[in-house]
Amino acid sequence: MQSALKPTEPLAPQLIALLRRRIAAIDLPPGSALSEKDIAAQFNVSRQPVREAFIKLSEAGLVEIRPSRGTWVMKISVREVCNARFVREAIESDLARHAARLATPHHLATMQDLINRQRQAAEAGDFAGFNALDEAFHGTIANTLGNDFAMRVVDTARFQTDRVRLLSLPNATPLKVLITQHQAILDCIARRDGEAATEAMRHHLREILLALPSIAAAHPEYFSDTDLPEHASSLVPRDGLTAQHV
Repeated sequence: MQSALKPTEPLAPQLIALLRRRIAAIDLPPGSALSEKDIAAQFNVSRQPVREAFIKLSEAGLVEIRPSRGTWVMKISVREVCNARFVREAIESDLARHAARLATPHHLATMQDLINRQRQAAEAGDFAGFNALDEAFHGTIANTLGNDFAMRVVDTARFQTDRVRLLSLPNATPLKVLITQHQAILDCIARRDGEAATEAMRHHLREILLALPSIAAAHPEYFSDTDLPEHASSLVPRDGLTAQHV
């Protein structure tokens, strides 16, 4: 998975985005070694922007830098995924509430188009495309407020949830379930029901808690821990079929 870098733009941010996508897609699996030299050669750049990208990815918890030993893709921590999901729920549920007040007809049409395209991606088995449309849907809700800071925080939290979300498709989390949840969020926003939009978003973002145990069991080599923390396990219904509302 190689993409050309734009030489007229800063290299490190481009490398961060490219490596993040490769890590999220498990093209760079958890536990695999990363070579500064090899990546620099692959993209025909010096090692300095690669080193900068590694540092930023390390700060995000996606890679581990061991001085004098090398750099590795971090294994997935169930605890960190749950912590990141908690942050996303806190911010994105409130974004949905405000979107019900501020969304324009253009925002609503854009979100509906993204959902329609998700249906097409699901039918085609295009999981990477589906995932990209998922990110665009959530981004459009945030754009109704224009709160860049909130989205930077959410984007950092997504570092932890992206890999699990892609691993969950389509077996642990059926695509139709996610599409239905997105449509429910949009319907609440469209009818200007902020409280219902908040609850629909909470319900949607808790879906990952239902998928985590089965994903960790199916891919134990990718995980560093497998137990849900107390604040997350209390949100998972005992029958494991549907997420709770609070």
